[in-house]
Amino acid sequence: MPDAATLPGTAVVLNGAPRSGKSSIALAIQCMSREPWMNLGADRFIEITPERLRPGIGLRPAGIANRPGGERPDLEPLLPGLYGALYESIAAHLRLGLNVVTDVAHHDDYATLSGILYDCAGRLEGLNAHFVGVRCPAEAVWQRRKDTWLREQDIPDDAPVPELVRIWDREVHRPGIYDLEVDTSKSSAETCAGKILAHIETGARPDAFRRLAAMSG
Repeated sequence: MPDAATLPGTAVVLNGAPRSGKSSIALAIQCMSREPWMNLGADRFIEITPERLRPGIGLRPAGIANRPGGERPDLEPLLPGLYGALYESIAAHLRLGLNVVTDVAHHDDYATLSGILYDCAGRLEGLNAHFVGVRCPAEAVWQRRKDTWLREQDIPDDAPVPELVRIWDREVHRPGIYDLEVDTSKSSAETCAGKILAHIETGARPDAFRRLAAMSG
């Protein structure tokens, strides 16, 4: 049991599309803050999940459901428990006085599921957890994908942005309730991290997860 004198920690949950820059911001927060921050990003679950059961990128299915190419509806029954475990872990760290930064890509465009974000929000309700939207235009995300994941495919510079990339950009920010938003197409990861840390240092009380939890059901 934590000591009664232990002050609860702070969480920053970064939500955005794949390649929007969330992981870079998480690393910058760890490097820039004078306080220790534990990184419990969704992608960390890759290392502890059996390969045959890995739902795409971390806790995110390999694509948006109901879209051609990559979706794994057979793995969807695992997702509520995996996300629940992630958020319960965040809550446990906070109650023990540890700060946590987490990068996720929430969406509700599954074949058979809905409401995962609202359930997760309820697990952090009442704790000092800030929900941060990481914005990045689909065009910038597509360029980053070509420069990293797809660099060996020699995709032409003028190749149009795939519809799936635009869908991610739209669906990941529904319903768009955040305590703070940053845009990695306009600011570096370090600048975004500095804005987040400054927001926390003002003593601003987070409210996004309470509002999201209220939408459950």
